[in-house]
Amino acid sequence: MNLAAVFDEHAPGLWRYLARQAGATAAEDLVAETFLAAWQQRADYRAELGSLRAWLYGIATNLLRRHHRTQAQQTRMAERLAGQRAEAEDGHDRTAERLDARTHLRQLAAAIAALSDGDREVLLLSSLAGLESREIAVALGIPEGTVRSRMHRVRRTLRATLPAVKGES
Repeated sequence: MNLAAVFDEHAPGLWRYLARQAGATAAEDLVAETFLAAWQQRADYRAELGSLRAWLYGIATNLLRRHHRTQAQQTRMAERLAGQRAEAEDGHDRTAERLDARTHLRQLAAAIAALSDGDREVLLLSSLAGLESREIAVALGIPEGTVRSRMHRVRRTLRATLPAVKGES
């Protein structure tokens, strides 16, 4: 495995995937950690099980999970230390249109957040990383049929959210 060539080919896509979920600075660190982990686990990679790209996205997804857990713990700790919970945004100075858009976005974000971890990971690997069902299956270590089933469930759940969002306008 020529790590430099693999990095040149896959780092930009991994960075975009991770930056959309964790921010640009964290994405840089997560990409570096992904390639470090890939190098350390290079003996475990089996080309017959799936593409190198899918394997790298699997590593990145696991690191992203850990990053989100750490961020959530740090946020809870900061809130406790400050003695207060984050307050809801005050929207009284906003126009009705912007408020509606934010409300709709929150509803959609809440629907995505309410998905199971597995369903959300399949959605994000598909929509943000552009992976195909087979690659997602390899990345998450699950059967391809499970990926398709999860995507169907995600689409059905999000479609059920969208009419409510559209109906409030």
